[in-house]
Amino acid sequence: MSIIKDFLLQLTLMVIPIFIYFTFIKERVKSDKNRNVIMSILWGISILFCMSFPVSFGQNGRLELRIIPLLFGSLYGGFWSGIFLSALIILYRLYFGISLGFYNTVLVLLFSLPVILFFQKSFASSKKDKRVKIAVGLSFYYCLIGLTFFGILRGFSIDYLKVQIIHLIFVVVVTWFFTMLNETIREIHQLRLEMQNSEKLRVISELTSVFAHEIRNPMQVTRGFLQLLNDPDLPKNKKEYIQISIEELDRANEIINDFLSFGKPLINNNERIDVAYQLQRVVNIIQGYSLNHKVEIKTDILDNCWIYGNPQKLNQSLINILKNAIESMPNGGIVWITCTSTEDRYIKINIKDQGIGMTKKQIVRLGSPFYSLKERGTGLGMMVSFQIVRSFKGKIQVHSEKDMGTEFIILLPQIT
Repeated sequence: MSIIKDFLLQLTLMVIPIFIYFTFIKERVKSDKNRNVIMSILWGISILFCMSFPVSFGQNGRLELRIIPLLFGSLYGGFWSGIFLSALIILYRLYFGISLGFYNTVLVLLFSLPVILFFQKSFASSKKDKRVKIAVGLSFYYCLIGLTFFGILRGFSIDYLKVQIIHLIFVVVVTWFFTMLNETIREIHQLRLEMQNSEKLRVISELTSVFAHEIRNPMQVTRGFLQLLNDPDLPKNKKEYIQISIEELDRANEIINDFLSFGKPLINNNERIDVAYQLQRVVNIIQGYSLNHKVEIKTDILDNCWIYGNPQKLNQSLINILKNAIESMPNGGIVWITCTSTEDRYIKINIKDQGIGMTKKQIVRLGSPFYSLKERGTGLGMMVSFQIVRSFKGKIQVHSEKDMGTEFIILLPQIT
């Protein structure tokens, strides 16, 4: 029973690096090199804990799950991560003194690490199922090598052999479980990014016709003034016509730039951004769509509202919410947008409409996948918006009454 409890403690030490990586590192650290360095350090700490709290049995017998952080660090981190973790194991084992256990550790690493590194490239380019098979096969090989050298150095006995076989089975099962867990989380993360992009493309397709109309307007104005410039009896205000034509062309160019910026694939680089500036861009993007639905947008935006985040993601979140607000008013109306700073150092964005509103039950389900109040809605747009705000360490509050309208309050941490 004591051995099982010790193995469960070792199991817990495996969970911590995976949890830390996907919770705190994956989204915040953008460089692959930096991520590998941090993960190597985390797996190194896991190895040290595993070796510090081993499963003890018999006379000076020690077992632990250091193979799993070594295996994960080498397969996911690459060659140098594997070398670093192997050196760490040898040096820390040397700290306990030179004994048969130390020689066993060195021999096992000499025979297993080259094999692990040999399969690393194949592992990196493989899909989920093959990755699981490679990881499980390598863990089995490592334990088999360890069992063989353990028997050669210490001699084979039934009691030691039983414990070693239990260790081998446990390591293989745990490796399978954690590889599946890690790969599944990676898939979910990738699907979430793809979902954000696909939802953005869906919104773009709906806005395309309105954008075409918005771009044609300044083009028509410019064309009219150019025709006037060709008139020999042109009045004295020739410069005024030219200036208006230039301004209209600039407006068309600005609309195109905003549209293209919104359509770019999401880049996960967070930076210092001005919410006021981004809000104004979003209003420019959605303005034509709102006029097409007989909806007026009124703004009261405070300047210098700085946050740390991704401008593309912020725009996507705001456009999704604004688009829903516009579509909630089939007979037209007004959308109010305000941006202020609060005393507790948050940037507060209010988006309020005069739409059909929601019940308390509907508000609770808002942001859930595939829950939408629109006939053809998927609910993914609102879900993505909630996720984006949370990724900025922000909060969304929704206040609504049936047939009275809805108010979205977005709170984002302010920076100076």
